[in-house]
Amino acid sequence: MSLSQLADQLSGTWENREQALDQPAWYVHLKVWHQPLPFLVEGCFALFAEQAPKVNLSQPYRQRVMVLHPTPSPQEWQVEYRQFKDPGRFRGAGSNPTQLSRLSPSDLIPLPGCTLNVTQQEQTFIAKPPTDAICTFEYEGKTRQVVLGFEVSSDRFKSYDRGVDPETGQSLWGAMLGPYIFQKV
Repeated sequence: MSLSQLADQLSGTWENREQALDQPAWYVHLKVWHQPLPFLVEGCFALFAEQAPKVNLSQPYRQRVMVLHPTPSPQEWQVEYRQFKDPGRFRGAGSNPTQLSRLSPSDLIPLPGCTLNVTQQEQTFIAKPPTDAICTFEYEGKTRQVVLGFEVSSDRFKSYDRGVDPETGQSLWGAMLGPYIFQKV
């Protein structure tokens, strides 16, 4: 497998309909978009990521960019997350990717500590943070922390992302009981 295959497997529209129907108290029915950017970021594939509750697709949130980096090892890669200087400017680009034509690398801000190491097991890419990684960002004047991770194959995307209280480490939102499991639509 290669970095371009990782990009291909991540790209697309995803929903967790079955999981949301089976466990509605714990899993909101979400739609997630991973749109390839129309340019490379520092010579690397990059994807715009956004999600929205299925009941209100006009309210997307968690806009971010995933930059897919090679490493010296041909069997390992990295995914670096970046945020937007002005997130509202690209809100809705998941379902309307033509908005991404206005995006440039200067619109992105690196997120220190928000990089995942990616390995492959059979046809699945597995992305986990380094053991000592702490991914934080500023939002609405507060420091927020998120623990990132995913697994992706050609038709399934598991998200382990969960927000945590940076002071207590307590889970606040996201994959608190296990991953969100999405099917490609």
